[in-house]
Amino acid sequence: MNESSGSGVAGAGEITVAAAFAGMRRVVPVVFRAGCPDCRGSFELTASALRLAIGATSKTTFYSFTCPDCGAAVRKPAGERIVELLTGGGVRTLRLHGTV
Repeated sequence: MNESSGSGVAGAGEITVAAAFAGMRRVVPVVFRAGCPDCRGSFELTASALRLAIGATSKTTFYSFTCPDCGAAVRKPAGERIVELLTGGGVRTLRLHGTV
């Protein structure tokens, strides 16, 4: 594919890679600090290591992960602020539906 084809006017609508990315900062992955209640380990997890389940009430809303130190399945309650932080950081979310 010829990059100069298109408008027929040299330079019209063309932009260099350097110009397109000028002023952009390096994107740093979001990490979350967490702790394991079993082994008392403290560590950082990426969004992909966490899961968020949003239920109908605060008692059924939680986040979970597997402890990287001991392998325990950890489940912790998630209040409104935690939900906001996790969803904003790209954590995958599951909405739980109650039975009627």
